[in-house]
Amino acid sequence: MKFISWNVNGLRACVQKGFLEYFKEKEADFFCIQESKLQAGQIELELPEGYEAYWNYAEKKGYSGTAIFTKRKPLQVTYGIGIEEHDKEGRVITLEYDNFYLITCYTPNSQTELARLSYRMEWEDAFLAYVDGLKEKKPVIFCGDLNVAHKEIDLKNPKTNRKNAGFTDEEREKFSVILSHGYIDTFRYFYPEQEQIYSWWSYRFKAREKNAGWRIDYFIVSEDLKDKLVDAKIHTEVMGSDHCPVELDINL
Repeated sequence: MKFISWNVNGLRACVQKGFLEYFKEKEADFFCIQESKLQAGQIELELPEGYEAYWNYAEKKGYSGTAIFTKRKPLQVTYGIGIEEHDKEGRVITLEYDNFYLITCYTPNSQTELARLSYRMEWEDAFLAYVDGLKEKKPVIFCGDLNVAHKEIDLKNPKTNRKNAGFTDEEREKFSVILSHGYIDTFRYFYPEQEQIYSWWSYRFKAREKNAGWRIDYFIVSEDLKDKLVDAKIHTEVMGSDHCPVELDINL
């Protein structure tokens, strides 16, 4: 099975930059997006025949939002993590299948001067508790813009970004905690030493041209899926957003 995840940074804008062409080319079983920046009815997306769309919108207009497009009808769809405080921004969708859960997640950014870091820490604990609860029932795949570069190898300029949003000690530690609960960062599983492969570049300072990027988009799986993993890819060549798509190939 082929899974794709992409922070599109505004789906309407991304559609103007080739989103549907890429979507059709990949023919993924599951295509997850983050930061749709949409409300219901604001886009007519002409997906190929056979795809179902599941949307979670933020209450605030033009902000956040997630979606999953899939050819495989789920047993159940859940929006959010069941905590009102965390579910106003449309950040999580869960699809349940016979033998796994799939979650798309857009983790809150800690923002300039770490204005939202304390909220981010609360979110991290609540989200991990939610995923762990599902993992007790069946294997879990979760993906998305997790807004953290885990190790120094995961961004171009670790020294100068040490206390910036997405590379604080606190955020990196929370990611380590996730992995310690029995999860695998699939890209690092296949490519533990791979340098200079990133999934996000600032629109400023010609960052993408210089490949001054961060790897903050992930596919994470519970360890009971390890033997089923085939490959993990980061499609740095794909334009249309300040993020590029990431992929997981897995035998399920």
